[in-house]
Amino acid sequence: MLWRWLRAQRHVAGFRYVLVPALVLRLLSGAISVVRPTSDAKYYYYWSQWLSKQLWNEPAGWLKTLAGEEFRFAGKKLIFHGYSNSFFFIKLLSGLNLLTGGSMLLTAIYLSLISFLGCWAAVQVFGRVLPGTKGAAILGLLFWPSSLYWSSGITKECLLMASSAGLVASAIVLLYGNPERRWLWMLLGLFCAWLNFKMRFFYGGVLLAVLLALTVVRVAQRLTALKKRWQVVVFAFTLGLGALAASEVSPVFRFNKFASQLTRTYSALQQKSVGRPHIALPHLAPTAESIARYTPKAVASALLRPFAWEGDSMFYGSAALENLALLVLMASACWDLGNRQHRQALPFALALALLTYCFVLAALLGLSTPNLGTLSRYRAPMLPMLVMVLSCQPTVANLLRRMRVFVLR
Repeated sequence: MLWRWLRAQRHVAGFRYVLVPALVLRLLSGAISVVRPTSDAKYYYYWSQWLSKQLWNEPAGWLKTLAGEEFRFAGKKLIFHGYSNSFFFIKLLSGLNLLTGGSMLLTAIYLSLISFLGCWAAVQVFGRVLPGTKGAAILGLLFWPSSLYWSSGITKECLLMASSAGLVASAIVLLYGNPERRWLWMLLGLFCAWLNFKMRFFYGGVLLAVLLALTVVRVAQRLTALKKRWQVVVFAFTLGLGALAASEVSPVFRFNKFASQLTRTYSALQQKSVGRPHIALPHLAPTAESIARYTPKAVASALLRPFAWEGDSMFYGSAALENLALLVLMASACWDLGNRQHRQALPFALALALLTYCFVLAALLGLSTPNLGTLSRYRAPMLPMLVMVLSCQPTVANLLRRMRVFVLR
């Protein structure tokens, strides 16, 4: 099936020259991750093997495990109090083991392939619906190093990346394109939103919120011509109203609950980061004033750290080099904005929505995840969107057009 799909995709104009390199890099990253698996990957794989054994020996018990939040079989038990995205991922892996025979390598390759397919679909949508964004989409979604690495192998980021890219692609087709089978794109968007929530609910919540606000802006644009400042007003008002409504529907979204959970998570992870490069927020408290004071530092740290002088390993060195490239993209975008170079292929409202998504997540991650190594993995599904928006600005976009791989038709 993969071979037939590859042959078909090689005939898609403008994309065939990046297909094989991007796919090979993704699968190679997945294979490399098996050589030195993370502790999380070992944990997921170990318990998925036990769930698979339960499936073969007690199918009814396996179905009960799928519907609940605890696992009991052959003297082994795994219990979660409330919903756990880790347990949800383990359940998915136990089903995937039917295809892979329990092979860690094949499981990593399958997950890497799923991640690639989501990104590839989004790249094609950007290139077809918003043609001038193709080079930026290819750079961000297919070749940005840390996102490529962390969204490969046995990691939740694979499914998080695929579902985020799929949800954004569906929204772009529905809001900016003219799809023949609109209902199929709506179903895809709903499925990706569900998977995004299941894998990490605050990612799904923020992404869905900004896309719904974008939908309101697009409806308003079709009713009347909206200048950019009014697009910002409508977008911000919709987000604020949505946040207020969410806090009334569920206590999870209320500020007191959110702030308390944020500071508890930071405190727990900060104790594990002593002696290693981390984000220091010494007086972080569960109050609006404290969170607002530390948010700028959290955002900057989440996006630009580690710096070149932090850490003494290859990981920190490569991460610092990538962060330097991201800083150059930001500086270039600010230069274009300062020189009033507004011509860009990405619609203003869409850029506003994606930037809001990226910076809100950067704030949440920076305030809750002080460990820079963990932070690098957590930001992987968000970073491609930021790179893509920054690369759509005139200076970088013109440079990408001069690179033949980004302009072939």
